[in-house]
Amino acid sequence: MSGDFDPRRHRSEPAELAGRVIAVTGAGSGLGRAVALACALHGAQVVLIGRNVARLESVHAEIAASAAPAATIAVLDLESALAPDYDAVADAVSARYGRLDGLLHSAGLLGTLTPIERYDVPTWCRVLHVNLTAAFALTQVLLPALRASADAAVLFTSSSVGRVGRAYWGAYAVAKFGLEGLAQVLAGELEATSQVRVNTLNPGRARTAMRRQAYPAEDAETLPRPEELTGPYLALLGPASRGITGRAFDAQWPAGTSASNPPSSAAESSRN
Repeated sequence: MSGDFDPRRHRSEPAELAGRVIAVTGAGSGLGRAVALACALHGAQVVLIGRNVARLESVHAEIAASAAPAATIAVLDLESALAPDYDAVADAVSARYGRLDGLLHSAGLLGTLTPIERYDVPTWCRVLHVNLTAAFALTQVLLPALRASADAAVLFTSSSVGRVGRAYWGAYAVAKFGLEGLAQVLAGELEATSQVRVNTLNPGRARTAMRRQAYPAEDAETLPRPEELTGPYLALLGPASRGITGRAFDAQWPAGTSASNPPSSAAESSRN
């Protein structure tokens, strides 16, 4: 596919993900929940990964109440999980499905907005671990299942502060920079040896709990709901992005632009 591919322009077909198995971390709330539900409604069998059992069960019940394929739950606390916990998820996926066609890393931890000179070291380590190291570890154990797919996608949730550094964003920004690097390295390693593609997606401004934590004075009603942002995720997890790897995308157009009025490269680089 050409370099003109942009997931914001894609319009998913109702059964676009039919037959695919897609795992989503952070599936109990926010963007993870929205994308998990959207994947199921477009035909995917979804593996709901997260630490809050009640929230995961709620998403599972919502999927079960629809005409979507049955979902499964994999409880995994990315902050405290040990190697056997990761292995158990990988073993369960392989035993049930025999492969994995998509992996979305949506779980994340903001930490604190603090100057580097005053950043709490234990908090720094927690944020780097949840946002970066845990994503690496889960991807690593799931690679055999991803390699078993004829067309697999790994998608890391990025951020604008992980592409252009911003003061006070500390460990969160550094972790997102790390995810961008991890995606590039992994894409290069897998491109010639598998059918697995690897990309990153910056969701932008959204009506989520993490956004409220970062911007407590912001009017949430001015922000798009997570359900309004799932289209680019579906494009990058499904067949529309076959052959696209090692690239960084955005889920939203910069203010004042759209698919019919795309931004210049300079405007794109200054997005939120």
